[in-house]
Amino acid sequence: MRSRLPAVLALTLALAASGGATAAAAPHAPPATPGPGLEDPHPCAGQPGFTCSTLTVPLDHRDPSKGTLRLQVATGGNVTAPRGVLLFLTGGPGQPGVPFISGISQRRMPELTRNYRFVTIDQRGTGEAGALDCPRLQAEVGGTDIEAPTRAAVRECAGILGDRRHYYTTDQTVGDLDLLRRALGVRKMTLDGVSYGTMTAATYAAFYPHNVNRLVLDSVLPHVDPQRDDMLYLTGLRATARVLRDACRAAPACGFDPAKDLAWLARRRADHVRIWDMLVTYEFVDPTYRNPNPGSGLPAGTGDVVSAFHEARHGEPARLDRLLGMLDSGGGRPADYSQGLHVATLCGDGHFPWGTSEAPLAGRKAILERTRERLPTRATWPFTADSAVGGGFVQSCLPWPASRHTAEPRRPQLPPVPILLLNGDRDLSTPLEWAYEELRRAPRGTLVVVKGAAHSIQNRERGTQGREAVYTFLNS
Repeated sequence: MRSRLPAVLALTLALAASGGATAAAAPHAPPATPGPGLEDPHPCAGQPGFTCSTLTVPLDHRDPSKGTLRLQVATGGNVTAPRGVLLFLTGGPGQPGVPFISGISQRRMPELTRNYRFVTIDQRGTGEAGALDCPRLQAEVGGTDIEAPTRAAVRECAGILGDRRHYYTTDQTVGDLDLLRRALGVRKMTLDGVSYGTMTAATYAAFYPHNVNRLVLDSVLPHVDPQRDDMLYLTGLRATARVLRDACRAAPACGFDPAKDLAWLARRRADHVRIWDMLVTYEFVDPTYRNPNPGSGLPAGTGDVVSAFHEARHGEPARLDRLLGMLDSGGGRPADYSQGLHVATLCGDGHFPWGTSEAPLAGRKAILERTRERLPTRATWPFTADSAVGGGFVQSCLPWPASRHTAEPRRPQLPPVPILLLNGDRDLSTPLEWAYEELRRAPRGTLVVVKGAAHSIQNRERGTQGREAVYTFLNS
């Protein structure tokens, strides 16, 4: 779900991002639409060994007369790879795919390039050519989905998109992916999704079960939300206690309870949502939560978020306040991460206390307030009900104009194809509990839990356990 780090850290953009969820029961998959194939092939700039082309897709797969979009695609040259196409899907939503294809295929997973033709796509609304640009929203919250933007920024973005806001949901992206499959001339694909890309990959498999060989779901976001609480991020809020306590037990043990420290702060500081946002960002630089690795980008003496919480509780907030300043998520280029696309997709895909994006604006705020009043402490601890309803998912979509809700797969179960789920047990962006939830819907699924790892195993794991599991799974 979280996709990039603040520019002040001068870190490489991560491959995975933050996201939300959808839920069950739709009448049918998006209709198949004839595609023109891949056009204007040329070498991808900065991506040696890959050809970039353009795929023309309908703006609306349900009504192709409404116009078209042109999406950038990167394809490997080994068209006769023995195991066919491996389509790699980045997350966010809001992150492009093309800039990362050589890094993930040649530097992170080179053992797979002999057997698979790597392909990726700048999903609609992302990338150099097609990123949705909402300047005020981008400046305020950039790469986060937890820190809430102002209502003015959300309304500005909705005004910029106008009626186009209806067409940036995951079901439309799924339609794009099947056009890509047909343009590549293959009957089936293997899909490898990271973070929100796991939802996209799983949704594609649910819509087109006969077009999928196997799935890799890395840092898992469930593709359905039957309990209707993913947009409140309740699972992530609760997971912070488990993750911080686990970090504190690692040698040398802390000798205090970091979850209780965080709970104390969340009830006494007005910036508790910002603290939550910082904590989720922090895992990208230090999955131990206690000792940043060399090159993390954090100045000496500023890391160790567990100690920062403990010090702040006991009257010394300087370290915590400095972390909050350094790990702020605003700014960044839309081509690197489009916050406009992020909000349009989450609002169109998600289920909220007031219902879906098709609910009228009038009445949403009152329903949200009733939800806040009724949330029990156990649902959000160590955070609060105010944290849950004050998060970016909810606050971005509360003023978002009524728009078409995503079409959803008729069945929540994934098809009986081999599925590998990967998750770090220190991941707060897509917590481990979500991976177990998705596993229950995967009849041929296997979950690999990478101890001590945070978000985006294939791109950011410090060890090799997760990537070796991918090699074994895909090459078997």
